[in-house]
Amino acid sequence: MIWLENLPVVLRALVATLFTYAMTAAGSATVFFCGNIDRKVLDGMLGFAAGVMIAASFFSLLAPAIEMADILYKAGKGLPSWAAAAIGFACGGVFLRLSDRLVPHLHAGTSQAEGVKTNWSRSILLVLAITIHNIPEGLAVGVGFGAAALLPGAGITAAVSLALGIGLQNFPEGAAVSIPLRREGMSRLKSFWIGQASGIVEPIAGVAGAALVLSISAALPYLLGFAAGAMIFVVAEELIPEAYRGGNDHISTAGIMAGFTLMMIMDIGLG
Repeated sequence: MIWLENLPVVLRALVATLFTYAMTAAGSATVFFCGNIDRKVLDGMLGFAAGVMIAASFFSLLAPAIEMADILYKAGKGLPSWAAAAIGFACGGVFLRLSDRLVPHLHAGTSQAEGVKTNWSRSILLVLAITIHNIPEGLAVGVGFGAAALLPGAGITAAVSLALGIGLQNFPEGAAVSIPLRREGMSRLKSFWIGQASGIVEPIAGVAGAALVLSISAALPYLLGFAAGAMIFVVAEELIPEAYRGGNDHISTAGIMAGFTLMMIMDIGLG
């Protein structure tokens, strides 16, 4: 932890998001060892990822957003805390919704592409589908490290716990992408490539988020809320519906509860 504290904030965000990307790649690499995954296991993994993201959205993003907004408001430099957090949260959801509408992409297991019409290959469309939803995860980690540097009395432990939580849920997410692609008939190497490629955007978004926070510190509450809103959109739009599509409701719910509990423990215990 000490060596990480000695790095500039942007480099901290880069290191942390390289870790979250590596966890995505590690999850995708499971395709080399198993060509299929039991639907019950997949639903539990997706539920776990959803639980982690829900907990991270509140404990690591919205709560600090409200705290920072309250400090700025009392200093006469911003809106009330509830307004700043709500605006950022809503903008995060709107951004993901517009991305879904405008960016061409294709979800695994489907044949109908979404977004604007294009002649791009299926592989590119598959990568774009997951890339869109990995942007808020990288942004959340980057903004988290920015918040740790700017919030009075804050350390980087909470930001590290956020990165660990995102990394933990990236592993099953990587597997949940590559293994179904293998089941569709793609080669193991191509399935792995598509799965890991979806996580490359996280270091980019992480560095951008940290740099933006340091450049415009007053925007921190809005950026934290934005990341939270975008993550909740992904959970509600993709993860939870997919987790329950297989009919294993109790397993999916148990996964959500486990993921939320683990992230809550990590954030409160470490932060």
